[in-house]
Amino acid sequence: MTPPVRGARRSDHRQAIATDEPFDLLVIGGGASGAGTALDAVSRGLRVALVERDDLSAGTSSRSTKLIHGGVRYLEKAVKQLDRSQFALVRDALHERALLIRNAPHLCHALPLVTPLYDWVQVPYVMTGLKLYDVLAGRSNLHSSRFVNAREAKRRFPQLKAQGLRGGVLYYDGQFDDARMNVAIALSAAERGAVVLTHAEVTGLHHEGGRLAGATVRDRLSGERLEVRARALVNAAGPYADAIRRFDDPAAEPMLTASSGVHVVLDERFAPPDTGLLIPKTEDGRVLFLLPWLGSTLVGTTDQPAPVVDDPQATEGEIEYILRHLERYFDVPVVRADVKAAWSGLRPLVSDPKASDTARLSRDHVVHVSETGLVTIAGGKWTTYRRMAADTVEAAVKAGRLDDVRPSATVDLKLVGAEHFDADGAAGLAARGYDADVAQYLHHAYGDRAAAVAELAEAGLAARLAPGYPFLEAEVVYAQRFELAVTAQDVLHRRTRLAFLDAAAAAAATPRVEALLAEAAPSAA
Repeated sequence: MTPPVRGARRSDHRQAIATDEPFDLLVIGGGASGAGTALDAVSRGLRVALVERDDLSAGTSSRSTKLIHGGVRYLEKAVKQLDRSQFALVRDALHERALLIRNAPHLCHALPLVTPLYDWVQVPYVMTGLKLYDVLAGRSNLHSSRFVNAREAKRRFPQLKAQGLRGGVLYYDGQFDDARMNVAIALSAAERGAVVLTHAEVTGLHHEGGRLAGATVRDRLSGERLEVRARALVNAAGPYADAIRRFDDPAAEPMLTASSGVHVVLDERFAPPDTGLLIPKTEDGRVLFLLPWLGSTLVGTTDQPAPVVDDPQATEGEIEYILRHLERYFDVPVVRADVKAAWSGLRPLVSDPKASDTARLSRDHVVHVSETGLVTIAGGKWTTYRRMAADTVEAAVKAGRLDDVRPSATVDLKLVGAEHFDADGAAGLAARGYDADVAQYLHHAYGDRAAAVAELAEAGLAARLAPGYPFLEAEVVYAQRFELAVTAQDVLHRRTRLAFLDAAAAAAATPRVEALLAEAAPSAA
């Protein structure tokens, strides 16, 4: 069997963090920014610890639109406002999009999207904008955008409303599985020596001589208090970043505001398996994506001011908003009963006190360093996580006065599952007797480690967790042994994506997942 991943169980990391020797860097937060920062830092030779109050990608980072993109909406703002910073944001994101696809080819792929046009006046405007998108991508462009007539637009996306359809613009962006990507980044850091402790909440920060020196961490599984010393601290707590900043300085002014991004999941009949749809303008001036994802159809997102809460929920009003816009563009009826799952994610945005509409707040990232040396990374977007991490580590190196630190090495760093990834690997799994959907899913979710999951399945864990979905019982055990998973939510929400695809199916699978986890619970926690 494939050798165990070094430091793959939570217990390994719980033991490793209990040391009197200070870490070079302590990262607070296990989302994309935190995991990316840990990976960048350990790639430079730093001794790194990461603590996360819940699970990897438990918050915002698992609730994205699953696109790695430059941002067509940001490009539109750049043009309308002649905002060079927005142009730079789009250009940099398109460059990072190419790196993500190259460094994690099992989790990322190019996806064609159609923007339907029902008014000839729209054609030159949208076409020019998406051609500019191509230009900004430069050599990183996936494929050239082009105008398609109404017949081809309807052929590519048969659900489109035919009446009045003039044509569309076909362009390309990247698609990925955000939670699996987050896990891959964190595991890549762990395999290079970083300590990654989930279900561990920071309850206070320590100061020595007016400088930060560490943190108090509560193990949420055992209740035990841990003292973690570090020469530099990074606050990558997403929507909770201001709360961490107040541990450092109770009088700290808020940096962030939050918006709620709601998505709904429909079954596969609402989208073709290989093409997405961009609705270019909703009634409040936003854009809406409709995408094939893991055999289902993902639709979103909203963008409304929201309070910071632990488990934000999609409201009926937000769900109705999404369905209402689908009805305007679809020949196929869509009703509330078609929604199999809905979720809300909080986007932490760098706030402008004069702005009342969160859609106008910057998606660019900000790295802030306090007087005591707390480095806070805020804002940004999934696509640019690697660049955000590099900027954050540079700031932490200065704040912690760390010496002899190597340059960032993440531009060409293959993530877990990518090193020996074979684009045709699903055929090998199919030859072993796996159904086509399971073979494709395992191949892309685990990359070159899919064979290890298959071996567990063939040892008696080949049953599906839910009828009609490709997730296997073997993944529960694999997640616990090799991917730092502890709870049923860790498995159903983030190692597999069943809870994000079908809430009822996930609820039905929970007792079996809990039973599988309980068999090895003492050694896993």
